[in-house]
Amino acid sequence: MSNAVHARLFFVAGLVQGVGFRFFVQRVAERLSVSGYVKNLRDGRVEVYAAGSPAQLDALRTELRRGPRSASVSEVGEQDTEVEPRYGGSFTIEHDW
Repeated sequence: MSNAVHARLFFVAGLVQGVGFRFFVQRVAERLSVSGYVKNLRDGRVEVYAAGSPAQLDALRTELRRGPRSASVSEVGEQDTEVEPRYGGSFTIEHDW
């Protein structure tokens, strides 16, 4: 059961744009073998869609709260979501705007 793939959307708030946050998330996700994407939102937050085991997603949440050295994370919200097969096996940086 713990090996089942789950998906979560994370919304990271604080000083998280213009500080290398997306590159940090991509490196961490690849190290944890999590698939999905990261992108900046117009409201200043960063959105992270991640698919993996519950343990992998918990480890990612811990890293999102920490962030890179130059970031200042004030909040990490999350919600369960559907597994998106198109993101299986890779983690990308997406550009919404």
